[in-house]
Amino acid sequence: MDVSIKAMSLIVLMLLSSCAKMGYLYEQGTGQLSLLTSAKKNTELLSDPSISPEIKEKVQKIGEYKDFFYKYYGKDPSQIYDKTTLLEREAVSYLVITSPWSKIEAHKECFVFMGCFPYLGFYSLDSAKKYAKRMESEHDYVTYIRPVYAYSTLGYFTDTILSSFFVFDDFELSELIFHELFHTVFFIKNEVNLNESLANYFGKEMAVEYFKLDYQKQQELSQKRHFQEKMGLRIVELAKELQHRYNNSGPKSREEAKNILENFMNERFNGDILALCESQSKSAQDCSPLKREWNNASFAAYMTYEGDSEQISKLRQSLGLSLSEFLSYIQKKYEEFQKSTKEGSFSSFLFNKGHEKT
Repeated sequence: MDVSIKAMSLIVLMLLSSCAKMGYLYEQGTGQLSLLTSAKKNTELLSDPSISPEIKEKVQKIGEYKDFFYKYYGKDPSQIYDKTTLLEREAVSYLVITSPWSKIEAHKECFVFMGCFPYLGFYSLDSAKKYAKRMESEHDYVTYIRPVYAYSTLGYFTDTILSSFFVFDDFELSELIFHELFHTVFFIKNEVNLNESLANYFGKEMAVEYFKLDYQKQQELSQKRHFQEKMGLRIVELAKELQHRYNNSGPKSREEAKNILENFMNERFNGDILALCESQSKSAQDCSPLKREWNNASFAAYMTYEGDSEQISKLRQSLGLSLSEFLSYIQKKYEEFQKSTKEGSFSSFLFNKGHEKT
């Protein structure tokens, strides 16, 4: 679909949205169109003598990752990543997550046709800050802003390679590309947590498949990921513990809730996380969770990406399926879910019901 048709689609979405969201959709639409119109075909970029060899090497590698991905799943390649956009900034956009001050739950914004999302993304950091400030003042929410280096438009636009990808090394870059490409073959409306967890899982596993790591490197990677999973699970457990404190204390004001958070961080979170890092010979300076800003919104954001990771891994292990077989299994389960009369989420349907091969 060409840019003009995409622009018309955006206008229709704006007309069907509330007035409060029209400005946001317009800004996002113009930002996305700017990325598309400034993109250059990869064939042209690779033959351009003014482009550095480092950039050309990254673009070529992404093309190889893309070819591998679609061949692996027996899918026809899409036009995604056939062009490259060189940005004038390091991050392509900024996510804003908002949450009530007494509850670790991301506020969802909903759009016609596109569904609901537990965050909003902005191409401008100033716009992200303005939105966060408005949500804090008008709705008394807690907010968290984080930079984004890659994202998927889920087929609404033909995504381009972004120079923000190039901050990653080759292995991390492959995980990133496989993650984003996964969204092109499987996506569940209104279930951001499961979508991101699945893309994370498949992205990481496909990187191992692509690089054909030897036994020693696989073991090293396995140990690293095991620690990351253990850390992720501990942070999720601690977030739930913090929510329990809110529930028990019943704070009547933002200030009371802030005190509960500060006490929790000092009495519980920081010590637990540091002990976990030290078990891997990591100092406080090397312990990345201790460097992060934590509040209800950032905890909610973290749980969006880590919530279902362990269940996905356990489900595949119990089924004994290859990666491609596992995707087919999930797709089949989703078809069953759509045809069923059961209420609830596909995530509950998949993990509670899907433990036998069919």
